[in-house]
Amino acid sequence: MSRSAETGTTGGAGRAPGAGAAPGAAQGAPAGARGAGGSAAGGYALVAGAFLVMGLIGAMVAWATAPESALLVLRFVVAGAALTLGLAARRPLAGVLRRDVWPRLLLMAALDAGTLLLFFIAIRRTSVAVGMFLQFLAPVWVALLAPRLAHTRTERVVYPALGLALVGLAVILWPSLRGEGAALSRSGVAAGLAAGVGYALFQLVVKDLTRRLRAVTIVLAEVWLDALLLLPLALWQTVGAGYRLSGRDLVAGLVLGLVCTALGYTMWTAGMGRIKVQHAAILGYLEPVSAPLYAWALLGQAVAGHTVAGGALIVAAGLLVVLRGEREGGEPPASPDTARGGQRPGMPAAAASGRLRRDAAAARPCPEEAASP
Repeated sequence: MSRSAETGTTGGAGRAPGAGAAPGAAQGAPAGARGAGGSAAGGYALVAGAFLVMGLIGAMVAWATAPESALLVLRFVVAGAALTLGLAARRPLAGVLRRDVWPRLLLMAALDAGTLLLFFIAIRRTSVAVGMFLQFLAPVWVALLAPRLAHTRTERVVYPALGLALVGLAVILWPSLRGEGAALSRSGVAAGLAAGVGYALFQLVVKDLTRRLRAVTIVLAEVWLDALLLLPLALWQTVGAGYRLSGRDLVAGLVLGLVCTALGYTMWTAGMGRIKVQHAAILGYLEPVSAPLYAWALLGQAVAGHTVAGGALIVAAGLLVVLRGEREGGEPPASPDTARGGQRPGMPAAAASGRLRRDAAAARPCPEEAASP
């Protein structure tokens, strides 16, 4: 999910074809896999909180000295071990071998690992700032691709919110972007654009998987598959180059694995199942807003005025989709009356009561779900 932070900078991009849910895809999914199982407000809180947590990645990578690929594998292994041991009694991998699931999990991991590598190529052939900006075009691709691949309408409010967020990102990166034109390479720009598209597809695949699996199952599969895919590069950059992990690298790996990955990824995935993927993508701009704050607190790096100004625009974009955007399933934003008791203005009390009973029944796992492997 988080991309640019892995380069040793203080900013990052968070962190999916076949993303369109087949009719009845949720049937037979484990309990907790359905997006209707939680409120939209809780989904927004989980996704926003996840990106604020993952803003810590940049500061930890800057503090460590290991190659990016080694830190990636280390954090994924730590996260995978923690989730496997902590959830062993709950059968965290139940359902991953179903025919409609395992190809999507492999696609998710391939997109995630491929996007990371493309981003690294982009920053090395252009700059960190340019690579970040191209990577953060992912929400634009999500808005354009979701109606076609996920059959999820992109409502009008998404586009001004995207504009605000992109302007805010440009303000944050402006000092680094100035004068970069002469240093750009076509291959670097192409890699950055491809990384943005890859991350958009990754999000669409994850959104589809939330209708089929629990969040912890998706995250567990993702971290172990990513670790396996990136292990050859990590070995080449460490063992092949004669590099030995230091104590600081191990501490950074533990924090990245437990806090930013096991916790952050699970929050993001759980929230993704409750809200529109277009909205989740825009909230991803909160990560480069929080990253400089961690760098200030942990590394003593000053927070510039342009960072605060750009961050304010990004927060405004997030509030716009939260307050004015449609809820999952095409429902309008919830009113205070809806949030309190499920009764919308003009809805008879009996209808509201019936709606609450239906929602409660939908949230309970059916017998075949409880018995699914």
